[in-house]
Amino acid sequence: MLCLRTLVPILLGFGLLVSFSHAQQSSRDIRALYTELCANCHGENLEGGSAPALLGETWKHGGDDASLARSIREGNLEAGMPAFGTAVSEKEIRGLIVYIREKGGQAIDRRLPVPKPEAVIESRLHAYRIETAVSGLREPWSIAFLPDGRVLITEKRGTLRIVEKGVLREEPVTGIPAVDSGGQAGLFDVVLHPDFTRNGWIYLAFSDPQQNAGGKTVCMTTIVRGRLSKNAWIDQEVVYRAPVETFRNPGGVHYGGRIAFDRDGFLFFSIGERGRQQDAQSLTVPNGKIHRIHDDGRIPAGNPFVDTPGALPSIWSYGHRNPQGLRINPATGELWEHEHGPRGGDELNRIQRGLNYGWPLASYGMNYNGTPLTEVTTRPDIEPPVTYWVPSIAPCGMAFYGGDRFPKWKNHLFVASLAAQKLVRLELRDHQVVEQETLFKGLGRLRDVAAGPDGFLYVLLPDRVARLVPATSQ
Repeated sequence: MLCLRTLVPILLGFGLLVSFSHAQQSSRDIRALYTELCANCHGENLEGGSAPALLGETWKHGGDDASLARSIREGNLEAGMPAFGTAVSEKEIRGLIVYIREKGGQAIDRRLPVPKPEAVIESRLHAYRIETAVSGLREPWSIAFLPDGRVLITEKRGTLRIVEKGVLREEPVTGIPAVDSGGQAGLFDVVLHPDFTRNGWIYLAFSDPQQNAGGKTVCMTTIVRGRLSKNAWIDQEVVYRAPVETFRNPGGVHYGGRIAFDRDGFLFFSIGERGRQQDAQSLTVPNGKIHRIHDDGRIPAGNPFVDTPGALPSIWSYGHRNPQGLRINPATGELWEHEHGPRGGDELNRIQRGLNYGWPLASYGMNYNGTPLTEVTTRPDIEPPVTYWVPSIAPCGMAFYGGDRFPKWKNHLFVASLAAQKLVRLELRDHQVVEQETLFKGLGRLRDVAAGPDGFLYVLLPDRVARLVPATSQ
């Protein structure tokens, strides 16, 4: 007999459950609500007035989410703060908290300088410089380092490039499969097989245009592998392509597109929910999931839903929105993921077998149109994020650093971001973030970060690959 936790995602896939806890959303704009209720005392831009500023510098009555919610709901008459619990819903209270956090984070970001070329940057643990490693690229998406010193770089538009001795080959690799590059679609991750020196396999994730039974072009994230012969892609094999009938053909968003191999050689990859929120909770479709397969595409016997009727057997975890970061922590062997959430709800997660990560049943964010999404941030049946970002940073690409050039960064996690144009360093301890630092911002949208075999840290900027080197390096 199926338990309720397993049955609900199956029913969602067949359209039998159509209401979520947040389905009846309030239409009130949170910014307008703040202006109506809060701006007269706290300032139009949260800068303060007759009441203190709300930009996160100091909090007289507690600055954590629960304290802010209590202040909004119950007020503090002695301090002149009225109670708004009867005037606003719990969803709107959550939206107000997101709005306050956004404004505070943006105020901090405005104080961060944009680094100048070759200038020494003083971070908390290391001084470093940013130098150009490879130029002449267009929207590079992912990077992989070959054992012979060559470097592979994917470009979103659907091209695979080779860098040899620091020089970008003029012609892209030939023979790459057709790629849909409209919207958020494109050529995504490039990853080497763990035993690449023996078998030569290289794995690609990309948005794959296919025709359904009605002759309509539809698109989904597909995983292939192949080999390089000089400047040609050869021996291609499809490792994972979802059944065409599951291709919903929504707008060109939320493809996921990351690949990671664990210590046992299992291949994990991510697919976003493609803008169809309910699909993230359905085990009958690949959208909104982390999948696990063998390196050749076979389904491992130990996958959590292989014996669940109607479920796709490749699913490892579900309830994801748009997971664009996926890497194994080499120090622990654990799988980590980050994903684009709603506004103020980008998440960092530790991925575990069979767990539900909540989208869209629970979230710390609100809708991008400024209306509240849900008051539910956690539930007993949902795995909470390790951390989340307010304001949203649009994370894309992540790397655990294991080199010796920056010894104090050893085993730290680095996250690249698109909208915030940041490189973020996180120190993890006991599955918690104990420190977080923005290393730099303002150099453009970052799609990937990687630790090179030379011990330097590489970051993909819109038109080049940059390299972080210690300030004392020659």
